[in-house]
Amino acid sequence: MKTRIITAVCLLPLLLLVVFAAPKIFTAILFGLMAAVGAYELLTGTGLVTHVRLNLYAMASALWVCLWYGLGVGYVWLLLGILMFWTALFAEMMASEGKLPFDKVAVCFAAGVILPALLGALVRIHSWERGRLYICIPFIFAFLSDSGAYFAGLKFGKHKLSPVISPKKTVEGVVGGVLAAVAGMLIYCGVLQLGFGLQPNYLFGILYGVVGSVTAVFGDLCFSAIKRQTGIKDYGNLIPGHGGILDRFDSMMMVAPLAEVLLLLLPIAG
Repeated sequence: MKTRIITAVCLLPLLLLVVFAAPKIFTAILFGLMAAVGAYELLTGTGLVTHVRLNLYAMASALWVCLWYGLGVGYVWLLLGILMFWTALFAEMMASEGKLPFDKVAVCFAAGVILPALLGALVRIHSWERGRLYICIPFIFAFLSDSGAYFAGLKFGKHKLSPVISPKKTVEGVVGGVLAAVAGMLIYCGVLQLGFGLQPNYLFGILYGVVGSVTAVFGDLCFSAIKRQTGIKDYGNLIPGHGGILDRFDSMMMVAPLAEVLLLLLPIAG
C-alpha cells in the first residue's frame, strides 16, 4: 500500500501537468504511448500472443489510433493505418501456412484498434473547446469510484460482488464508490459554476456520478475476468504498486467513452 500511494503521489502531478498545461498534442502522445503499452500487456502479459512481430504491429496501431485523434488529420489516414495493420496481421497468418490461428489475429486487432479507440476518448474529449475542463470527468469516475469503493469495502464490506472474478470487491464497496463519484461530480459542478462562470446541471452531475461509477466497476471486472482466465495476477509491473497500464487504467477503457457519450447527449454545462 505504501508503494502504491508513493507512486500515485509522484505520477499524478505529471499526468495533470500534461493534461492541463501542455500543448494538446502531448496528451495524444501520452495516451497513445499508454495504449501501445496496454496492447503489449494484453497480448504478452496474458500469454495470449507471444509472436514478436504481431505485438509490434499491435503497438504501432494503438499508438497511431490515439495520435490520429490528436493530430486532427483526415479520416482517410486513420482508415489507412487500420487497413495496413489488418493486412500485416493476415500476411503473417498466410506466411505461417495456417499455423497462426485466427483467434490470435483477432486478439491482436482488439489490442491494436479497439483498446486505443476506447482509451482515445480521453484524447477526443481533450480536443474540444472546453476539453481541459471536461477531461476531469472520466478521472472522477475511475479514481474517486475506485478510492471510495476501497475504503468503504475495507470498513463495511461483507457481501462479495463477484467472488470468482474479483474476490476483494464487495457490494458495500460499490455503494461507497458510487457515493464518492457522486460527491466528486457535485464538487466538480460547483467548480464549473464558481470558478469558470458556467451553468452546470447538478442533476446531470448526480446521474454522471452514478452511471460512471457503476461503469467503472464493470470495466474493472472485464479486465479482471481476462486475468482470471489467463492465470495472471497483474498485466505488468510498469507502475510500482499498481501493476501495468491495464491494471491502473482498466476501468478507464469503459468510463472514458462513457463520459464522451454523456457529454454529447447530456451536456453537463450550458
